[in-house]
Amino acid sequence: MATTHAEDTSPPSAVAPTRALAEWVATTPAAAVDARALRWARHCLMDWIGVTVSGAHDPLVAILLDEALADGGAGDIPVVGLNRSLRPSDAILINGAAGHALDFDDVNRTMHGHPTVAVLPAVLTAAMLEGRTLEEALRSFVIGYEIACRVGEMTGDAHYDTGWHATATIGTFGAAAGVCHLLGLDAERTAHALGIATTLASGLKSQFGTMCKPLHAGRAAQNGTRAARWAARGFVSRPDGLECVQGFWETQGPDAAPYDMRWAPGDRFLIENNLFKFHAACYMTHSSIEASRTLRVRHDIDPVQVKKVRLKVSEGSLRMCNIPEPETGLQVKFSLRHTAALALAGRNTGAVDTFSDDIANDPGLIDLRRRVEVEPVKIDRSEASKAEVVIELDDGRVLHEIHDVGVPATDLEDQEAKLSDKFRTLVAPLLGADRAAALRTAALTGGDTAPRDLLTATQPG
Repeated sequence: MATTHAEDTSPPSAVAPTRALAEWVATTPAAAVDARALRWARHCLMDWIGVTVSGAHDPLVAILLDEALADGGAGDIPVVGLNRSLRPSDAILINGAAGHALDFDDVNRTMHGHPTVAVLPAVLTAAMLEGRTLEEALRSFVIGYEIACRVGEMTGDAHYDTGWHATATIGTFGAAAGVCHLLGLDAERTAHALGIATTLASGLKSQFGTMCKPLHAGRAAQNGTRAARWAARGFVSRPDGLECVQGFWETQGPDAAPYDMRWAPGDRFLIENNLFKFHAACYMTHSSIEASRTLRVRHDIDPVQVKKVRLKVSEGSLRMCNIPEPETGLQVKFSLRHTAALALAGRNTGAVDTFSDDIANDPGLIDLRRRVEVEPVKIDRSEASKAEVVIELDDGRVLHEIHDVGVPATDLEDQEAKLSDKFRTLVAPLLGADRAAALRTAALTGGDTAPRDLLTATQPG
């Protein structure tokens, strides 16, 4: 007689991770999300709106939108930054992809990827469909964010190192968990949703530098939503999908280390380890950008003085952002050499239009980047984002600088100010200064705001 899944002959474990995660999602009340975590969530929301409004004008979004409309996708869920509304599934896909189009959205090292762009579009859309407030959506977002980080941590480093894009794969679990929490699913249904997520999660790092990378974020949000809503209707999966034989970890996490999730009211949420991006490029280029910029300003370096530059970065960086000769603006975002050249030339790497095809093919920048060498070094995983820049000048001076962007903020006032500046830079040119200011205020303070009203306010009108 045929069986529906591979026979599990492994000994029983004291830890049933999928079930434990589901229990936590189902039993953690929204009120457990304290004021500090909620403030972090609002920072994530404001940042996501900013990068999505700007990213909505990327060519990949136009392609996805045209296909959705050709497939009869018109509906009532707003597309951020565009005068369009689509069916929920299509809107989630496009809002997720647009949020990652610029590669300017936030990251979390515990997850090994970009949590907000995978989780927030899913939870906001669920909140619209269920008639919930923005604050209710944000509380469920924090829960989904936590699960993305927990699954990412348990899955281990090898998942990402061997070529899986965690934003696409791990992000699916966060989106599913956030929607499950907002829908109020019990532990049984939530475990099935996480099981469904194991078989939907996909996305390869080999697609970095192409339109497929931002697509991964949209698909994670879309697939996570489907997993939750299908489970709510009674769709059945393996409720031990993470740890079972031929499950997610056996096939995609060779060094997975599941643990018994213990969280008590008052414990910090992992959203407080969120890292925001202030350069519109792959996060693993940011430390070398910061170090290069610091040396240029401190020593008043003219690029013509530069004889040689060495970027000492983690070995893992070479597998994600080491395109040596980028030909497009998108590829520049994944080029340690070219982004360092931009910083040394005094270009604004926080401006979206810096990463253009013209910049990729600028003769002066090409000449400068060819004086840049990337030197991989063994760095402890906890400091994987650290970089050392060594610049040799024509006059014989050798300059050194070390920077690590992987340290979460502790001053939330300062973080909010920096994010507000970034938000204005991204949104005001498209919506005007007054509308951008009102949108920023709504994101940071609008507890009773309807999510639909917030997203509609992002549209040009």
